[in-house]
Amino acid sequence: METVGIIGAGAWGTALAATVRRAGRRVRLWAHEPEVRDGIAREGRNPLFLPEVTLEGVTATTDLAEGAATDAVLLVVPAQFLRSVCRRLRPAWKPGTAAVVCAKGIETQSCALMTEVVAEELPEAEVAVLSGPTFAIEVARGLPTAVTLACADTGLGQTLVETIGTPTFRPYLTDDVIGAEMGGAVKNVLAIACGVVEGRQLGDNARAALITRGLAELSRLAVARGARPATCMGLSGLGDLILTASSTQSRNYSLGVALGQGRSLSEILASRRSVTEGVATAGSVVDLAGRLGVEMPICAAVNGLLYQGIGVEETIRGLLARPFTGELGFTPGA
Repeated sequence: METVGIIGAGAWGTALAATVRRAGRRVRLWAHEPEVRDGIAREGRNPLFLPEVTLEGVTATTDLAEGAATDAVLLVVPAQFLRSVCRRLRPAWKPGTAAVVCAKGIETQSCALMTEVVAEELPEAEVAVLSGPTFAIEVARGLPTAVTLACADTGLGQTLVETIGTPTFRPYLTDDVIGAEMGGAVKNVLAIACGVVEGRQLGDNARAALITRGLAELSRLAVARGARPATCMGLSGLGDLILTASSTQSRNYSLGVALGQGRSLSEILASRRSVTEGVATAGSVVDLAGRLGVEMPICAAVNGLLYQGIGVEETIRGLLARPFTGELGFTPGA
């Protein structure tokens, strides 16, 4: 695969463009904003997202068909926009082209995973998932990063690893597509909760507890959806959760910090250009958990804080008032 298209020129899409170019591939980067296309063409930089990163040899376009006329396509648009973008891509899609989902989320209303959205809208695509602990600026600068590349067709998966991998951007291959997707989606919701802990100055013990108990929630939902438990312990599960739930570089964590400090959701979102995926995904995660009969108290608490008018203090009290129980499947008195 010599030419790679990247659909979405936000911070993550820009970082992936720099990385794939570093791997020696030709890159076409589709941008929604004409000023991004023009900035890359004129100065070799994305003026709106990651302007400090040089994009040498990257071709930018606002023509979706041109962006997808490649050997493989990385889909890096926000999760809730993926369906509409894929629908627009369908007339120009070349059968058999690999579609690598790089968005992390669960579709609202349908509770569909991103690979399911792609399969419905681009039925002739070969689908894979790229996920894991990745801050865009670090990837763009070539700092060491490890990710999960999930693909049911392991032969295609290996080809994709060889196409985008570099000594400092290291994809680890799995065939557990659902597991990779679930980790990337749920960790964003859990990161908001951890941010609230930081914003309320509840301490590092509380954040560690939330990460650990949140991982248990993530694993329960992923397994109920058909994932392997081991995948949740890997880069796309535990690895991504640790990163996203402990640094203000994370949009989800920083949003939680601001909520914990007393700012309103509308105020926080109005001040941001980039999408905070966990905000939309919180409702989808809770909805999916309800459909599958999975208990997820932390994610439900975040959803209540975001959408049900439940205050921060009441949310915290509700979690702390839950009954004591066993750990890791142990049932007291059983």
